[in-house]
This record gives sequence, C-alpha cells and structure tokens, in this order.
Amino acid sequence: MLFLTRKWLEPKILGSIAIASAVLWFFIDFSSEVVEGETIPIDEAILLSFRQPDDPNKPLGPMWVSEFFRDASGLGGPIVLGLLTLATIAFFLLRNQKRTAVFVAISSLSGTLLSVLLKVAFDRPRPDLVTHLAHASGNGFPSGHAMMSALIYLTIGALIAQSTSEMRLKVFIMGVAVSLTGLIGISRIYLGVHWPSDVLAGWVAGSFWALLSWTIAQTADLEHRIST
Repeated sequence: MLFLTRKWLEPKILGSIAIASAVLWFFIDFSSEVVEGETIPIDEAILLSFRQPDDPNKPLGPMWVSEFFRDASGLGGPIVLGLLTLATIAFFLLRNQKRTAVFVAISSLSGTLLSVLLKVAFDRPRPDLVTHLAHASGNGFPSGHAMMSALIYLTIGALIAQSTSEMRLKVFIMGVAVSLTGLIGISRIYLGVHWPSDVLAGWVAGSFWALLSWTIAQTADLEHRIST
C-alpha cells in the first residue's frame, strides 16, 4: 500500500515542480520587460479602456459598477484574506489536521512576506494616468491583492477539492477560486490603482507560491508516510 501511495504521489510532485518552474521563468522574463518599460504602451491602453473616452478620470458604466468593483477589490484585501486564513486554520485544527493548519499558516505568512519584498525590490509606482477610485498606498509591482488572492483562494480551493472524489465538484471548487482571483485582479485595474502588468505579475507570483507550497507539503507528507 505504501509503495502504491508513493507511486501515485511522485508524478504529482514532479509535475508540480515542472509547472512551478515554468511559472517562475515566466515571472522573471515578464518582470524584466516591465523594468525595461516594454509593457507601458499596452498598460496604458488597457487602463484607459476602463475609462470614458472623453474623460479618463471617469470610469466606464454607471455608479453601481464602480461600487461592484470596490466590493470585489475588498475580497482581496488583507483584512478579508487574513480572516479567511484564520478561519481555515481554525477549521483544520478543530478537525485535528494540525499539519494542514500549519501548511496554510506558513504558506500565507511567507507569501505575504514575499509580496512585500517584491514590492520593495521593484519599487514601481502606481499609475498616475487616471484618478484612483479607491485608496491605495505603497509600490504597485506586483499587485498585492492579485498575488495574495491567487495564493489564498487557490490554496484553500485545492484543499477543499481534495476532500471530494467527484471531478465535477473539484472543477467547480477550483473554478470559483480562479474566478474570484481573476475578478479581484480586474477590479484593481478598473479602480486605476494598478497597471495591468502589476496584476498579471501578482497572479503569476501568487500561483507560483501556491504551487511551491503545495509541492513542499506533498513532499513532506510523502516522507512522513514512508518513515511511519
């Protein structure tokens, strides 16, 4: 039984390492283009596409659209994600799944630290092309909302998906996680507080960290099962 478990896990681990490596390579290559200013034309074009043609300080759509995107943006804010993470940790502790609870805690805390370090390292200012429709401070690259929502929602989605054997439920759960992550990132562009390249980099960095954390957790779990 142990041999079968190892045979089943190892391809998943190797596959996740390969995907994480490809995602990391993309982030490095894309970041170099951002630093060199190659993304500026498309960044400006996309950002302006969310504004009135005759007045770039006015967003497209009626007032409720702006309110919708402000609410959507809040789903990726530190308070909401922090509370969601704490609730998830408490849930697994109550189920006596301490290893999973520790995994969620370490993954989220290390991801937060990585986001801060990346912002400091790239030191890219936020857009000044349009009026910001929400309060934002600090550097813009990568988007913290996009990165942390990708990390938290994808991680929690993957953990919930593992609890069911039905493929349609797995697809639904991960679909919700991906949709929330996408909506939060788009909201940051609509509100004018991030360049599109900030958001794309955030999605990529968050996905990479989620993959890396999952790979480490799976490897540790495999070693634990083999040793026992």
